[in-house]
Amino acid sequence: MNSMNSMNSINSTNLSPTPRAEMGLYKLDAFPYEFPGSEIWVEFEMPEFTAICPFSDFPDFGIIRLKYVPNNLCIELKSLKLYINSFREVKIFHEHVVNVILQDFVAACDPLKVEIEGDFHVRGNIKTVVRACYQKD
Repeated sequence: MNSMNSMNSINSTNLSPTPRAEMGLYKLDAFPYEFPGSEIWVEFEMPEFTAICPFSDFPDFGIIRLKYVPNNLCIELKSLKLYINSFREVKIFHEHVVNVILQDFVAACDPLKVEIEGDFHVRGNIKTVVRACYQKD
C-alpha cells in the first residue's frame, strides 16, 4: 500500500462528522421585504462562529461573512444568530459549513443573490477561507 492510501485509511477511521439530519440547526426565519424590485445588499458578519473538527473533536473558530440581495423576504436576525450558534456542537468541515449555511439561507428567504465567506482561524499553521455564492435564475 502506498503512503497516500495508507494516509486515507488512517484518516477515514478517525472521521466522525455529524450527519446533516442530526445537526439540529435552529430554523432560519424571514419577514416580508417591503421594497421588492429595489436592489439592496444586506451584509452580516458573525465573528464568533464555532463548530467541531470531525478529525480531532477540537473546536474550530472563524468569522462567517454573508451578504445578500433580498427578493421578497429578509432574514430575521435573531433566528440567524441562533442558527449560527447552533453549529457549536456540530462536527463539520470548513468547506461543508459554508455549503450548509448557503443551502439553508437560500431555502429560508429565496434571495436574488448571496455571497458567503467562512474565514477560519489558523490551525496547524494553515489558514482556511472558503467562499460560495448563489444567484437566482
